[in-house]
Amino acid sequence: MSRKVALITGASAGLGVEFAEQFAKDGHDVILVARGVAKLEALAAKLAQAHGVKAHVLPADLGQPSAPEQLFARVQELGLAVDFLVNNAGFGSSGAFLDQDLGREAEMVEVNCTALLKLSYLFARPMRERKQGRILNIASTAGFQPGPYMATYYATKAFVLSFTEALAFELEGTGVTVTCHCPGATKTEFTARAGNAESRLFKRSGVAEAPEVAGHAYSAMMKGQVVAVHGVLNRLAAFSLRFSPRAAVRFVTARLNQQA
Repeated sequence: MSRKVALITGASAGLGVEFAEQFAKDGHDVILVARGVAKLEALAAKLAQAHGVKAHVLPADLGQPSAPEQLFARVQELGLAVDFLVNNAGFGSSGAFLDQDLGREAEMVEVNCTALLKLSYLFARPMRERKQGRILNIASTAGFQPGPYMATYYATKAFVLSFTEALAFELEGTGVTVTCHCPGATKTEFTARAGNAESRLFKRSGVAEAPEVAGHAYSAMMKGQVVAVHGVLNRLAAFSLRFSPRAAVRFVTARLNQQA
């Protein structure tokens, strides 16, 4: 594969690190975006040494409304054309919605939804002009149902799923593909920030490993799939939700999101 440029948000930990490794392994330069400068610089040095690629570090706080536009401007200043956009940044929270910090819940929507929307708009337009490019939006199996005790997080992932499918349809035939990847419970730093490491969902067997999930998402993006759900059981669950009573779906999801 010819060397191209991939921009990855949330690149300092979890799936973001795995995506950066995947692109660098395939010989692509990377733009690493997250808040933690030290972690990004360490990852950039590692990728450059191991794979001989250029790794650009662009710190950004996507919880700030102006961050996507500022990030796009900085990429332009570097003279880089982004061929792959991975909207991976996101976080969650656990517990009853009315017991959460309102500012944090609003920031979650800003990062998980608004920043993803803005970055997709800003980078997909040049892709469409060049008639080539791929976008990977990381959603979750949470996007297929409401999630009591993680209400905002589940709602943001439903947005990502719906938005991605619509954008993918609009871009058919342009040379630009848009993929929504929906992993289930995965072992990353997400649980520590969300506070749901002790939930029934993460205490049960079958929690996926980050490298496996990232590899599945990477492959789906490269194939141009519109929606990809990781894991056979997760795919079956997502399909069965179409025929399940909504009250039952809410009850089961609430049980999974509560402490074990």
